Amino acid sequence: MLSVKEINERVISMIYLDNSATTKPHPYVVSSYIKVNEQFYGNPSSIHTFGEKASSLFQKAKQQCKELSGMSDSSIIFTSGGTESNNLAIKGTAYSLQHKGKHLITTAIEHPSVLEVFKGLEEEGFEVTYLSVGQSGEISLDDLKAALRKDTILVSIMYVNNEIGSVQPITEAGHIIKSLSNARFHSDAVQAYGKLTTDFNTLDLVTLSAHKFNGLKGSGLLAVRKDLKLTPEIRGGGQQDGIRSGTVNTAGAVSLAKAMRLASEHQPKAYETLLDCQRLLREFFYNREEVKMISTENAAPHILSVTVPKLTGEVVVHALAKKDVFITTSSACSSKTNKKSHVLTACGLSDRDIRGAVRISLGTDQTLNEIKQFIRIWQEVIPPLLKGV
Repeated sequence: MLSVKEINERVISMIYLDNSATTKPHPYVVSSYIKVNEQFYGNPSSIHTFGEKASSLFQKAKQQCKELSGMSDSSIIFTSGGTESNNLAIKGTAYSLQHKGKHLITTAIEHPSVLEVFKGLEEEGFEVTYLSVGQSGEISLDDLKAALRKDTILVSIMYVNNEIGSVQPITEAGHIIKSLSNARFHSDAVQAYGKLTTDFNTLDLVTLSAHKFNGLKGSGLLAVRKDLKLTPEIRGGGQQDGIRSGTVNTAGAVSLAKAMRLASEHQPKAYETLLDCQRLLREFFYNREEVKMISTENAAPHILSVTVPKLTGEVVVHALAKKDVFITTSSACSSKTNKKSHVLTACGLSDRDIRGAVRISLGTDQTLNEIKQFIRIWQEVIPPLLKGV
């Protein structure tokens, strides 16, 4: 068994490049969570002064999240994370508007917490159009126009794809949806916030998850335009405007607001850092015979997907892990299964390229020195695996 000292030394020396799976919590976020739990642990629904203090903190966090998301005219529903927020957004909208129509639109490369919800709604009698993507992983706006109908009540398009980093034309899509239909527009923006400049102005519902931008796991939110009423998923005491019952997680809300503020403040500088790191990686991989690029030049700066066709992604991941370098095969939500990536399949990659695919995802505090070390270790570890293959 490793000693505490050995564990700490290993953590310090490791190169973590799986930030799209989860990020390291910021110390200020952790301290805010601890402080609220230690000093303001009263139930915000209680009428005594101790409960009122907790309620005040919760309401302040909600207001901060409205402002930081750029959706000041929305309601903020705090959830357990991206999966719950996506479920609430899609099912809550579909059920509340089904009297106006039962046609829904999404894309073929959404996160499972979106795709599986749409599949479930199909079983309940809703009709779903799945927009295809090109090799770059981007939808066609003409396809979106053609898919919209009078009975379309919801469109859900992710902001940034979690496997290949493709960025969808959210603003343009929003204008099309508003001009050609009465449908509501939702975006899973989990991989976008804090990494690139986001524009949520044309959206009705936005999903965010704290642990994707140096917050804590188990904290997320759904921003909902005030004129949209959702059918609740969780019923009970009527907390959070009756949309998400249950004793509210004050510490989670406060720490989420803290993580959003830090991400927002550091985003411009972080974007440039991410671009520099990705440029270095791209220059390296372009000159490697064993590697083929998957992510295009237009992809988000923090996600780079490549494939080593002569190997499997698992072999590459495990070989690098032995050197304390951590990447993954695709989405962390599916990397432990034998399922072929639906994203890479939709982009038209061959089975061989899909089997060899790996994802390198950067953190906003990544350094060029770490990327240089990664390159050195790749050169040391991967070529020997190809001998005799």
